[in-house]
Amino acid sequence: MRILLNATLVPFMRGGADYHIEGVSKALREHGHEVELLRLPFRFSPENDIRHLMDYVESLDMSAPNGVTIDRAISLQFPAWGITHPEHTVWVMHQHRACYELWQGEPGRDEQGQNEAPTDEQRALREAVHAFDNRYLGSAQRLFANSQRVAERLKHYNGLTAAPLYHPPFGAEHFRCEEEWGYVFCPSRLESLKRQDLLIEAARHLKSPARIIIAGEGGQRERYQQLINRHGLQQTVKLVGRFSEAEKLAWYAHSLAVFFGPFDEDYGYITLEAMLSAKPVITCRDSGGPLEFVQHQETGWVVEPKPLEIAAAIDAAWENRARTAEMGRAGQAAYHRAGISWQQVVSTLLGEGGRA
Repeated sequence: MRILLNATLVPFMRGGADYHIEGVSKALREHGHEVELLRLPFRFSPENDIRHLMDYVESLDMSAPNGVTIDRAISLQFPAWGITHPEHTVWVMHQHRACYELWQGEPGRDEQGQNEAPTDEQRALREAVHAFDNRYLGSAQRLFANSQRVAERLKHYNGLTAAPLYHPPFGAEHFRCEEEWGYVFCPSRLESLKRQDLLIEAARHLKSPARIIIAGEGGQRERYQQLINRHGLQQTVKLVGRFSEAEKLAWYAHSLAVFFGPFDEDYGYITLEAMLSAKPVITCRDSGGPLEFVQHQETGWVVEPKPLEIAAAIDAAWENRARTAEMGRAGQAAYHRAGISWQQVVSTLLGEGGRA
């Protein structure tokens, strides 16, 4: 069938959403469908730009553009799910988080503006976004969420029920486990919501000689390097910057454990990548998506978002290396038992039902 896949595009800001979009597009084509990808340019500010894009999307009837019938529309991101189609499936990656759980003053917001009162324009946008989502997510023929955490937010904020639908990380078949080299690996964008500063602060309290490798770029790199320098942690914590896929696979393969302690993550490929690499995951009680996979003391550690507790988990991983490896293997087995695959994603998206 002819399928239109709808999403957004933030120029030169490539991340997990792009892997998700490319993954489902590729999977649909491999299952014999014709797929066109409609990506709408998105800017986070000013507020009027978002409103204009919402208005534009609402005007798009994609049932048969230019007389070409489209059999199914699948939308992944805000505000792309505002298009009109009689067979419309929505698989929510996440909503416009600045108008939901990251609204001004909520915990976990980036420092920029977190102590400022919302402007009238921001308040108006928030109301408009909630109404937009209620209208278009509520009218979708099938509604799925990227994770249980995203489904919980939809229920909490919009009163909508969505079925969680998990998908594999990019290149899932390439992850491997090799001899561990005594370091904790943390690959992610260097942004406040990812909270690498908790890991850096934890390094001050380590009793073991474990090392920490933090990979990625982002707006907090300079601050994190200053934090490392201030506490004299240059021999313990390394910021290695951008990395290739080959480097990422090798760092996972040789790690002792993986740290991923974001604030209220939607899904979190890093958790799944660690499990595929047979490495236990250290995460936090408020980290959202990772909690759907990490079982405390079985496939990793779930701790309070406090440096002392993170340090204790790293020390535990170091002190009992055999048990740590066993936990990693348990995580790998749990991933495979979950049956996460693109084949399952495609059959679910195109099948009957969808609302839990």
